Amino acid sequence: MIIVMASRKQEDVDHVVQKIEEMGYKAHVILGVERTVIAAIGDEREKYRLTSLEALPHVERVFPILKPFKLAGREVRQEPSVVQCGPVKIGGGHFCVFAGPCSVESREQILETAAVVKAAGAQMLRGGAYKPRTSPYSFQGMEEEGLKLLQEAGQKYGLPVVTEVMTPEQVPLVEHYADMFQIGARNMQNYGLLKAVGKARKPVFLKRGMMSTINEFLMSAEYVMSEGNPNVVLCERGIRTFETETRNTLDIQAVPILRKYSHLPIVVDPCHASGAWDLVLPMARAAVAAGADGIMVEVHPHPEVAFSDGQQSLKPGTFEQLMREIRPLLDIMKMQLG
Repeated sequence: MIIVMASRKQEDVDHVVQKIEEMGYKAHVILGVERTVIAAIGDEREKYRLTSLEALPHVERVFPILKPFKLAGREVRQEPSVVQCGPVKIGGGHFCVFAGPCSVESREQILETAAVVKAAGAQMLRGGAYKPRTSPYSFQGMEEEGLKLLQEAGQKYGLPVVTEVMTPEQVPLVEHYADMFQIGARNMQNYGLLKAVGKARKPVFLKRGMMSTINEFLMSAEYVMSEGNPNVVLCERGIRTFETETRNTLDIQAVPILRKYSHLPIVVDPCHASGAWDLVLPMARAAVAAGADGIMVEVHPHPEVAFSDGQQSLKPGTFEQLMREIRPLLDIMKMQLG
């Protein structure tokens, strides 16, 4: 249920929160520009007990949330959310470029890549220390040593770091080194992991599963948010279809659909969506034109010898070209870079 407050005084909000919790529900306060609402989340079978709160003088209205995603949906928050990661803002007119290698391979590699993407205009450094791979014989990442190198590179070049976490047990370690958790496509419905990052303090970069519907995607965001972490960024990274010419199929229409149903920022990953470096630039342009709040791009100084995903990684010069090409589109879309 949604409780729309007639008053924005803190003592009145606290009073309603107390009443909600006394009924056995979790209260999530959403401070909007024009109004304050409280989402009451809990047992759906008795939710209409909450309508009694309309008798309070500082409550304007109580009504049900119709969508299954309660906190991620626009019913509780009309204006777009802005997720802050260090000095970087994502969403609400702020376009963010996440760039870096698929995996951290060495100190020299990650430092060189960080320097390149920073100079070209990226605001966030991406890189994998833990790598979920289809084959158990493929490179699995440098683990904690990779986290240390990623943190070093980010701090040296002033780039907040996003990296993947694969299990609930890894959450404290990754949180220590990184500025943002990434939940990969294979873990989008790992509900124990979603709950674990939901209880953590760092923002969450949530990738859509390759065979997941938009509704399932938003329900995964709901798992994170229901544990108390509202700072979720959605990432469309391509879905599996019958097409064999590309690694996946970029569901570009997911961007306006997600915008219609959710207030959360939306990022597109054109590298995993296409699986081919020469398709990344046109897909990045399409993402900006569709209204995305950012793109995630794999960049490697020498992709021909990359330990993973070299075929879809951009060389430094191509990444610089991408950044030049999206700037006019950002102006048209009234988005600011950074």
